[in-house]
Amino acid sequence: MTPATHPIQPQEGHDQAPQQHHRGWPGALTFALLALLAASLLGSPWSPPALALDTSAGVGLQDRALFQDRVDYTLTNQDGKDFSGQQLANTSFAGVMARDADFSGADLHGSILTQAAFLRSDFSGADLSDALMDRADFSGTDLSGALLRGVIAAGSSFSGAVIDDADFSDALLDRSDQRALCRRAQGTNPTTGVSTRLSLDCP
Repeated sequence: MTPATHPIQPQEGHDQAPQQHHRGWPGALTFALLALLAASLLGSPWSPPALALDTSAGVGLQDRALFQDRVDYTLTNQDGKDFSGQQLANTSFAGVMARDADFSGADLHGSILTQAAFLRSDFSGADLSDALMDRADFSGTDLSGALLRGVIAAGSSFSGAVIDDADFSDALLDRSDQRALCRRAQGTNPTTGVSTRLSLDCP
């Protein structure tokens, strides 16, 4: 006969938890082994039972708050708009038209800028770390002093962009863009102290 299993219930104190853990674990292990044996005899696939995690306190609420606080500018026209100094982390600007816009000093950490057009926009001193900015147009933009650490910018254009003191550490760039940026890279990022040429792995 399979030993009876006892579900482990969370307790407020710490003294009782180890005792309950040792009572319930052997029964659960026996059940799993018997189920595996039965499945092999019957020739049917078996997978272990899923464990339900209680995220009702703390993490779940924080995640929901994060999503509620996000602003979605996807596929909108933001030409000439002023976003300077704003907290825009994790915000979506995918497919946006934002020519001549001001993002100077803005926090765009983890934002989505995929296939957006930022011609002549100002990103000086902005934090673009870990942003997804592939296939975007940054032609003529001011990226001086910006943080672009860990960005994914494959297929993007940086033609004529000012990159003095920018930090591109661990950025994913097209090889042709990397070579072009190296030809005009100079200075050191004031926040990280990293040389722009070093961050681009320039020869």
